[in-house]
Amino acid sequence: MQPAPFPVSDAPPRPVSPLDDVRLQGRLWRGSSLGATVDPTLPSGFTALDAELPGGGWPLRAVTELLTPQFGVLEWRLLAPALRDWWAGQALPAATPSRRTRMAASPLRPLLLINPPHTPHLPGLQTLGLPPSALIWVSPATPAQTPWAAEQAIKSRVAVLAWLPEARPEQIRRLQVCALGSDAPAFLVRPERAGQQSSAAPLRLVVQPGEGWTLNVRLLKRRGPAHEGWLALPAVPGAVEPLLTAAKRLPLPSPIPAPALEPAPLPTERHDALARPVLHA
Repeated sequence: MQPAPFPVSDAPPRPVSPLDDVRLQGRLWRGSSLGATVDPTLPSGFTALDAELPGGGWPLRAVTELLTPQFGVLEWRLLAPALRDWWAGQALPAATPSRRTRMAASPLRPLLLINPPHTPHLPGLQTLGLPPSALIWVSPATPAQTPWAAEQAIKSRVAVLAWLPEARPEQIRRLQVCALGSDAPAFLVRPERAGQQSSAAPLRLVVQPGEGWTLNVRLLKRRGPAHEGWLALPAVPGAVEPLLTAAKRLPLPSPIPAPALEPAPLPTERHDALARPVLHA
């Protein structure tokens, strides 16, 4: 017995309407352009960086890798504006909160610091807009527990900033899969040498110190065309900015090379009695 043939309709295909085109906006990604995205994003606080990020900010349903030459300094200066706004956005009350809304209000989701290279300095983080109540410090006992702790935190839909010096590609892939179900930012700080490895993270950035108070940022990987060159982002720490004048906030100008001087002529040997060698008897 042969299976029944697949029914074929003689009706002409329905033309694509402008409404269908609007519905597809953000769901159809073209590799040649950044385009829009249906996933939420978090503004980074740097206009030049947001212009190069898909969706105009940090992704909230994906992990972001930050590759730095040294842990503990550059990542805070880059991420502090976004993390401050994310925490402050949760604390904003509703315009006209009702009694039921106040009773059903959920607690604020914290920021988990997993395996930081140094003990978090709470007064310094508070000047960045992150109060102690917003932070939870997680210090795994062994390196193998660090990716596991990051995975559990991402599944809990809290903000995550994890330092993973020895993460393997399959561990990053698991974290990326977990992040698809979260709407909180998840940042993975890794050494700069990890840029030579493959990664499932859809967004990877290299962060290096620049001149003055700037950060040099290069987008190593993103959804869209390849990024060429570096971005110079002004990132003055909040506690230092009031102490600086306008001139000190700018990068230092390149030093003007000194004009080349002609070498002085070597002194000529004097052929007189004092310059004659001594003759030993």
